[in-house]
Amino acid sequence: MSPTDWLNRSVSRLAGKKSAENDEKKASKLGADQQIKGLEAPKKIAHAEALPAGRSTRDRLKATLRKKEEALSPRVLRRTLQELRAVIDPQVSEVEGGLRAKGVALWYAQAAANERRDMWLLMSEQFVADAQKTQAAQAQFAAAVGTPDEAVAEVRYRRATVSPRRRLLQRFSAFPEGIRFLVNLRADMLPHLKGDKRLAALDVEMEYMFSTWFDVGFLDLRRLSWDSPASLIEKLIKYEAVHDIKSWSDVKNRLDSDRRCYGFFHPRLPDDPLIFVEVALSHDMAGCITPLLDESADLEDLNLATTAIFYSISNTQAGLRGVSFGDSLIKRVVDTLKDEFPKLKTFVTLSPIPGLRAWLGKSMPELASQLHDTDVLSLSDKSPLKLSLLQQAAIYLGRETAGGKPLDAVAKFHLGNGARVERLNWAGDPSGKGIKQSYGLMVNYLYDLKRLDKHRALLAQGKISVSGEVQSLMA
Repeated sequence: MSPTDWLNRSVSRLAGKKSAENDEKKASKLGADQQIKGLEAPKKIAHAEALPAGRSTRDRLKATLRKKEEALSPRVLRRTLQELRAVIDPQVSEVEGGLRAKGVALWYAQAAANERRDMWLLMSEQFVADAQKTQAAQAQFAAAVGTPDEAVAEVRYRRATVSPRRRLLQRFSAFPEGIRFLVNLRADMLPHLKGDKRLAALDVEMEYMFSTWFDVGFLDLRRLSWDSPASLIEKLIKYEAVHDIKSWSDVKNRLDSDRRCYGFFHPRLPDDPLIFVEVALSHDMAGCITPLLDESADLEDLNLATTAIFYSISNTQAGLRGVSFGDSLIKRVVDTLKDEFPKLKTFVTLSPIPGLRAWLGKSMPELASQLHDTDVLSLSDKSPLKLSLLQQAAIYLGRETAGGKPLDAVAKFHLGNGARVERLNWAGDPSGKGIKQSYGLMVNYLYDLKRLDKHRALLAQGKISVSGEVQSLMA
C-alpha cells in the first residue's frame, strides 16, 4: 500500500460520517502536510471546563450507545483507539509507525472540537504502563539491591514504568510535521485541563517529552532583523506579549541599528521562534518604556553604548508551557552581545509588574481604593500616596513568595535566573495596560554576571536579592 493510500484509508476509516471519496478529494487537494498545518488555529470547545466528566473511555468502549454529552459513538471510539494502537504496533517499523500517526493527525485536522477531546481522552486513559510488569520489575529491583545485578535491575524497572503513551508520542514526532502537530495539540488541550482531570496524564507526558525534544542544546540562536523574511517579522508582531506592536514602522524601530532581537529556533519548527527577546543598546539604564518605543527618537551611538536593556521577552508556543528557554536565551544573548560590543558592562531589564495591582487589592484594599480614585501619574514626589505605593511595590517584589518562589510571574523568571531587583520606576509604563497592571510602575532587574549563582543560592533559601535602594523602600 502506498503512503497516500494509507493516509487516505486512515482518514476515511476514522471520519465516520464522511465518505472515503470526499476524504480522498480533500487529501489530494490540500496535501497531507497542509492539512496538518491547519491545526495552528485549533477549534475551541465552548465552555469545556464546565462539561461533565461523564463516563471513562473504558466504560464507553464497552458500550453500544453514546450519551448526549459524548462526541464519538462507542463504535467510532473503538475504531479511533484501534488506529492509535496501530501506530505503536511492535510489528511495524518507525517509518510505518510515523506514517500511521500521520493518518491519525489528518483525521484530527478535520475533526470537530469535541471529537478531538475524545482523542485526548483515549491517549490519556488507554495508554498506561502494564501494572503487572511494573510490579514484577519493582520486585526484581528490590531483590537486586546490594547485589551486582542492582544497576541492570534498576534500568529494567525504569523501562517497565514507561507508558505506551510515550511511545505513541514518539511515533507522532516521526513524520515531518509531527512535532508541530503535537505542540499545537497540547495548546488546544491546555485550556481544558482544569475542567477534566482525566487529561492530566497526557499533559504531563507531553511536557516531559517536550522538555527532552526542546532541550536548549538542540536550539539555534538567530538574530532577527529588518532584513529577515517578512513572514518571520509577522511572527514577531503576532507573538509580542509585553508591548504590543502597532505597525510596521513600530517593528522597524525595534529592529533598528541600535536594537537587537534574538530568538531560539528548533530544527523541526524552523519558521517559528520558540521565544524571542528584544534589546535596546544605550549609555544608561532606562526607567521608562516610552522612549524605547518612540519611533522618532534619535539612534543611540553604539560607540558609547555601555548598557543592554532587555525590554521584552515573549514565548510563542502555548503548547510548550512548562518548558523553560528564557534563562538560556538571556545567557546566550549576553555572550553574543559582549562579543559584538565589548564596551557593554551592564545587562538589565525594563520589566512590567503584572501582578502588583491585583495583589495590592487583596493585601491592602484601603490603599488600593485610594489609588483607584486617583490619577497616579500626576502624584508629586512628596505625595504620601506615591511613597506608599512604592513601598508596597518593593515589598511585593522583594518579600512576597509562593511556594518559596517570587509571587510575581515576571519576578519569578528573572530572579530565578539570578538577577536582582535593582530599581523601581515611577510612570515607567503610562499606557492603559501599564496602569491596569501596576499603576504604571516598572522595575529594572540587574543581571550582575559575577553574582548570578549567589543570587540563585539566596533565592533557594527564600531570600530575594534586592539593591540598597529597593531595600530602603522595604524598611
